[in-house]
Order: sequence, then structure tokens, then C-alpha cells
Amino acid sequence: MAIFLPARDRLPLALTILIGGAGLLLTLAAFSPGIMTWDSIRQYDQALSGKFDDWHPPAMEGLWRVLVPIHQGPILMFLLQIALYWVGIAALAAWALRDGRRWLAVAIAAVAVMPGSISIMGAVVKDCLMTGAILAACGIWLSVEGKADRHIGWRALGIALLVAASTLRFNAFLATVPLGVALIPSAWRSGWRRLASVTLAITLMMVAALPVANRLLRAEKSGVELSLVIFDLGGITYYSGTNIFPPLDEVKAPVAANRTCYNPVKWDSYSWWVDPLCPMEFYGIQDWFAENKVNPQLYWVKAIAAHPVAYARHRWGHFNIMSRFLVHDESEIAGQVPDAPNPWHYQVSDNWARRLINDYAWAFSHTPVEWPIVWIGLALGALGIGSALPHARIIVPLALSSALYGLGYAAVSVASELRYHLWTMLGAGLASAIVVADVADGARLPRNRWLAAYAPAAIITLLAILWRIMPA
Repeated sequence: MAIFLPARDRLPLALTILIGGAGLLLTLAAFSPGIMTWDSIRQYDQALSGKFDDWHPPAMEGLWRVLVPIHQGPILMFLLQIALYWVGIAALAAWALRDGRRWLAVAIAAVAVMPGSISIMGAVVKDCLMTGAILAACGIWLSVEGKADRHIGWRALGIALLVAASTLRFNAFLATVPLGVALIPSAWRSGWRRLASVTLAITLMMVAALPVANRLLRAEKSGVELSLVIFDLGGITYYSGTNIFPPLDEVKAPVAANRTCYNPVKWDSYSWWVDPLCPMEFYGIQDWFAENKVNPQLYWVKAIAAHPVAYARHRWGHFNIMSRFLVHDESEIAGQVPDAPNPWHYQVSDNWARRLINDYAWAFSHTPVEWPIVWIGLALGALGIGSALPHARIIVPLALSSALYGLGYAAVSVASELRYHLWTMLGAGLASAIVVADVADGARLPRNRWLAAYAPAAIITLLAILWRIMPA
């Protein structure tokens, strides 16, 4: 019991429990039964019908269908993602305490209640479930870390959680592969040949997770991959001044029409749910590819190869907005996840806890705390310095997972919602906390090594601040 601990241990333990417990209770009080977004509504409807398509992850819909007979509505899915999230955080804090790193446990709890995390976790969406599964896997990883080849069952459970996370986003493997490799017993990856073999096997497993799950659940093809293709075609057309879209008979001036459709924030202006519809609308383009038997991905690659500069300008413009880098106003801030009207009338009430969390998120909305680009910079810094620190075996996989996942959106993102960077921010926060703890414990490195590692993060943060205070 805490009362029997040495005095120096009581305060950190009490603060860890207080921060973590308050975060868990506030999340439950604020967001039960879970915020239903437009994505959630579509997924829940398919969970009820049992007829899945692959626009949103069928694995989540299949899981939801299993939960529905127990209790209808979003509450069980919400509780599951929250449970995974806080069990993972508790396991990470327990690891720090067992390691004698009391203040690191406090820092881990503090990372869990960052405004860009706790406010997003109230929504029942794939990003939150994915992050919860990854955190739980991380908790297992650190619980068995350094114990040779023992606890194979726990390691297998951690890998299974990462595979489950990989079924929820097609780019999730960028986050899960580094952690999956770290979960493999060290003896199995000693030497570069074994490490390369293990990394290849884990990569294939994580990449295959989503398509295999979709096939097992017999999910119908929705053409979801066309959202990226169409968004990039729109961007290339906009910046090149040349029509890159397929020749649609009903569109007479596609370059001019595209100027009214293209929005670097997100692809939705080409979808079927906007009003007015863009002349280069999703289904029209999908039909053209099908009728002319043209592979959309090959068409997309050829368009990029023909106009690399326009593609780069489009991709940079979007990533700049979605990462909150050189912008004057954020496209969306934490605490703004809306309840969407739904036929089942599942709603989160406007309660004191929700207002408290939203006000907390709002207070930090125009600070580096909620700018994903800053966390990507910190992840890269931790990656650059981590290999020379005592806990390199933990810092490097966490930082690599965060950085790869965050930077991956530079090529594949089609929207700018903050939830896409939920794991990026958490992973970078955890890696950074361990770096600071190692330094506090006496790790010493040359100053130029620190400068090389963290100068990019400092420059990124400074530029982002200066850009916001300059006149628009």
C-alpha cells in the first residue's frame, strides 16, 4: 500500500493515480455513451445489418455486430476503446514505477490526458480504437521487456493487438510494424539477418491484416481508394492548369470546374454528399474507370509521374494544413468533435465534464501542444538521440512508430481531422517522456548530438509560431 512506501515514492504514485484516474473518470462522465460521428453512424448501421463494405474498416463493424446483442448502441464500443487506452497507460506507468522511475510514471499519465488526446477519445471512431489497441500492446511490451524469451503468450497477445489495430486503417502498419518487431524476443532478432527477417515477416503480417479481415468478413468493394486518387487528381489539375481527370463527357471546362471544387483541406468536395455536386463527382469518375476498364491506381501513378511538381505542391499544401504547420487558423481543433444526428437518437449530453474537457482543449488549441507537426518533430528528435540513451530499446520503436505514422499522411491523407494524428502525438509524447527521464537519471551526450536531434523540432515550432503571429 502507498502508506508503507518511502516518502519519496508516495507523491509520484499518488499523482500518477490521480491524473490517470481523473482522466478515465472524466472521459467516461463526459462522453458516455460515446460520440456518434457520421462515420460511426455508417458503421453502426452496417453492424446492425451484417452487410459490410470496405469504406470504413469492416473489422470494427464486425466487432460491433458481436457487441450489439449484449447491448445496443455505441456504449460497449466506447468502453472497449477507453479500456484499451487506459489499461495501456496503466501498464506503462506500472513499468516506470517498477523500474524505479517514479516521475516518469507521472509523465506517462500526463501524456494520456493531453488535450489533443482525451478530447478525441470520446468519439467512437476507428482512430480511437486503433490507438487503444496500440497502447494496450505497448503496455504488454514493456511489461515483458528484458525478460528474454519468457512470456511468449503475452508477446503473442501484444502482436495480436497490433494486428487488430492494423485492420482499422490501411496505413496503420506504419505505426504497428516498429512495435511488432520490438515485441519479438530479442534473441529472435539478434544480428542483422534475423532482424531483417523478423521485420519483413512483421511487415507482411501488418500490411495483410486489413485486406484479409475484409475478405473474411466478405466486405463489398466500395471504391474507397478512389478518394485518394480523385483528391490527388484534383490537386494536380489545380496546380498544373492541365486537366488530369478522365475525360467526362458532361464536363466541358474541367480545369475551370476544378477550381470551384478543389479544397486543400479535404477531398469531400468531390464526394456525393456535398451540395452542390462537383462536376468531377466520385461516382462519375468511378463509372468511367469501370466502363473503360482502366486501373485507377495505374492512372494515378502516371498522373503523378507526368506532373511531379504540381503533385508535390498539392501534397505539401494539404499536409501543411493537416499537420497545423504554417497556417493562420487551424482547420479543426480538439474538443470540436460533433454529435451527428442519427435514427437511433444516441447522443452525448451537454454535461459539465464534457464542457470541462472541451474548455481544456480549447485553451491549448492555438499552442504547439495541439500541432501534430511539433510532435512529429519531437518524435524525430527522440529517434535521433534515442539510440544513445539507456532505454534505446524502448525509445527508438516508440519514436519510429510515431514518426512513420505521422509522416505517412504526407502521401496518403485526404482530410485534416486531428484524430488522424492521435497516435502520432501520443507515441511522440511517450518517447519524449522516456528521453527526459533518461537525462534526469544522468545520461550524458555531446551537446552537438542533442542539437542535431532537436534543432529540427525547435525550428518547426518557432516557424509555426511566427507564421501565426504574422499578418495573414
